[in-house]
Amino acid sequence: MLTLQQSQRRIYAWLDERLPVRAVIEFMSRKTVPRHKHSFWYFFGGLTLFFFCVQIITGILLALYYKPTPELAHESVRKIITEVPHGWLIRSIHSWSANLMVASLFIHMFSVFLMRAYRKPRELLWVSGVLLMFLVFGFCFTGYLLPWDTTAYFATLIGTEVPRTLPIIGDWGVSLLKGEEEVGAETLSRMFMIHVTILPLIALLVICFHLLLSQLLGSSVPSGAAERKPATPFFPNFALRDSIAWTIGALVLFILAVMKPWELGPVADPYASAPAGIKPEWYFLPLYQSLRMAPATLLGVSGELIVNLLAVVLSAAWFLVPFFAAKANAQRGSRLFTVFGICLILYLCVTIILAYTT
Repeated sequence: MLTLQQSQRRIYAWLDERLPVRAVIEFMSRKTVPRHKHSFWYFFGGLTLFFFCVQIITGILLALYYKPTPELAHESVRKIITEVPHGWLIRSIHSWSANLMVASLFIHMFSVFLMRAYRKPRELLWVSGVLLMFLVFGFCFTGYLLPWDTTAYFATLIGTEVPRTLPIIGDWGVSLLKGEEEVGAETLSRMFMIHVTILPLIALLVICFHLLLSQLLGSSVPSGAAERKPATPFFPNFALRDSIAWTIGALVLFILAVMKPWELGPVADPYASAPAGIKPEWYFLPLYQSLRMAPATLLGVSGELIVNLLAVVLSAAWFLVPFFAAKANAQRGSRLFTVFGICLILYLCVTIILAYTT
């Protein structure tokens, strides 16, 4: 009778003949992760990936019961919460993991920026990461309407009109999202298809590319942060620590989902007035608050147009950060980029606080 160890060897040998198991393990064993005073921030990239995986799994489970029509959408979500076994928990986990994913992504992105991990030869790693950030925003925006409750309906109604002031692409973008004059059946159908089909396919391709580059190029050591100890082998040492971070993330997610279940508001009524004080989710509040603070006109130009153009320019510039940094003076440019990053973080935090308190 074969022992457990002999069985494991046979399984490993069988797989190794058909898959490059040995080569992958050897590569992972040779890969190392730097150890320095900023090493803690490396965990947030994996944590973001963990929350994305939770989104995929719970999203598939919810899609089994969801019906993307104005007549049935709200009722199907209500049945998921009240009738499907553990449906309320799955939906709550899905909603909370979306918020935690965005928070983890922000931390990961700004830690990469402040540690200047976008430097040569990691430019494409940064570009693919920024693209993933905007794909996550797309997931959040398209998924928000799907419950078809009052808050989701009117927030989407307002949100889809925001880009209309942009020249050339404004009307086209609004028409592409809504599919009709008002938010209705066509809008819900498009949001659902984009949310469960188009964005996941694109995101999975970009994630694979991002992870491949991350494995090939390794982790960057910040300027001036010398390694305190010998580098940590990625497998199994860092992978084990990464799994601990995932476990902590799972515990936080489960506690939030159980202690504060995600609520479902009353069914949307397109003929009713928008509720007072309606606001988007926290990750869209900086743009929302910026539009609120902007003057009606500035030098004869619409304040809303100025804010939208600035958002587009800043988004494009964010993609090109590595290339701007490469042309900047090494010392002065680094300081300038650090100051810019800190100011941007402060602006995001201040606008979020103002949006909640005013």
